[in-house]
Amino acid sequence: MFKKILIANRGEIALRIIRTCREMGIQTVAIYSTADKDSLHVRFADEAVCIGKAQSADSYLNIPHIMAAAEITNADAIHPGYGFLAENAGFAEICAQYNIKFIGPTPEMIRKMGDKITAKETMIAAGVPVIPGSEALLESVAEAEQLATEMGYPVILKATAGGGGKGMRVVWSESEIEKAFTTAKAEAAASFKNDGIYMEKFIEDPRHIEFQVAGDQYGTVCHMSERDCSIQRRHQKLVEESPSPFLTPELRQKMGEAAIKAAASINYESVGTIEFLVDKHRNFYFMEMNTRIQVEHGVTEEVISFDLIKEQIKIAAGIPISGKNYEPKMCAIECRINAEDPYNDFRPSPGTITVLHTPGGHGIRVDSHIYAGYTIPPYYDSMIAKVIAIAQTREEAISTMERALSEYVIEGVKTTIPFHMQLMKNEQFREGNFTTKFIETFELK
Repeated sequence: MFKKILIANRGEIALRIIRTCREMGIQTVAIYSTADKDSLHVRFADEAVCIGKAQSADSYLNIPHIMAAAEITNADAIHPGYGFLAENAGFAEICAQYNIKFIGPTPEMIRKMGDKITAKETMIAAGVPVIPGSEALLESVAEAEQLATEMGYPVILKATAGGGGKGMRVVWSESEIEKAFTTAKAEAAASFKNDGIYMEKFIEDPRHIEFQVAGDQYGTVCHMSERDCSIQRRHQKLVEESPSPFLTPELRQKMGEAAIKAAASINYESVGTIEFLVDKHRNFYFMEMNTRIQVEHGVTEEVISFDLIKEQIKIAAGIPISGKNYEPKMCAIECRINAEDPYNDFRPSPGTITVLHTPGGHGIRVDSHIYAGYTIPPYYDSMIAKVIAIAQTREEAISTMERALSEYVIEGVKTTIPFHMQLMKNEQFREGNFTTKFIETFELK
């Protein structure tokens, strides 16, 4: 087992990893930017190293500085968390060169799943259902027009190196395709330094359902059931839950088997997520694989009573997994609390928290790095907390969440708490009747 793990991340996920490491008797090293010098992950770690200025490029994306921090602290492993360098194959390779274990999959696995075209080809070969679309990157507007005509509108253009909705455009008619193609390529180049674009048939009003998987270094793969992530805005998840109110037991079994096939096809090691789109007829299609721990991993942890970070560390240390597949025994719903103004088009709201009261009580878990007096910096993602409600039934979980949100007090900045409070009262949501387009018609009062 590792003696000391450097956490190449910040905020709540860094704090989450520190807690598990402490339980496992592993020393931790926090890295931080000048903007994060007062963050809780810096205080809770055994050691902390400042690696640069506030901008991510100067700190959390600065590989030479991170490796230097690992070297001077004698860390024998690096946990990347999510975001930043978590799915950077080059970073994983550099860790290996310096004999520091990257807690995640191999660089080859990251590359196979990181490029959407390669991932799609891999899934087709493995017999996993995929969305109909281009077999390679689109070279021209004319090629895009021809393929869209053959497939039939609507179609969606996607960046091959994409994520978070960047480089993505839905095209409803031939008159829109030239502008959409040009815009998507430009956005992809700016966001990922890769302007590769491919096309898929656009699945109207789908559910976004993902399966948690784990694989070890000995070829064993299992799944830990699903999370429904359909409540999202501009392709950014807002609410996640397990089990999905949309899945039947039969469909859960089929999708679980497909998720295992997907991970096994690349001999996957570490924890990861297979993401699917499910249409209204309950046909499901592979969308992408995330080769890292997810923001919403806590939802799965609560419904199967399992520490996914601990499993991730154990797999990296060469410990075999049981191979057991899991089904949710409880119901859990997560609300992401962002420092944003929901009444002003969710505009980011950085600033100093003047008053904080965190909810508690039976059935509530809060993962957060904020405290009264903490200043939320404007340089990073605006998520400041995750509230998870756990209960025997979905109805009880919603009621527990309503109660928790009503006692969550954050003053000094705007947050998305009012949005979530109204969502929990919405009849369509309560009935489980929603798709990825739900928020587009949701009216905040």
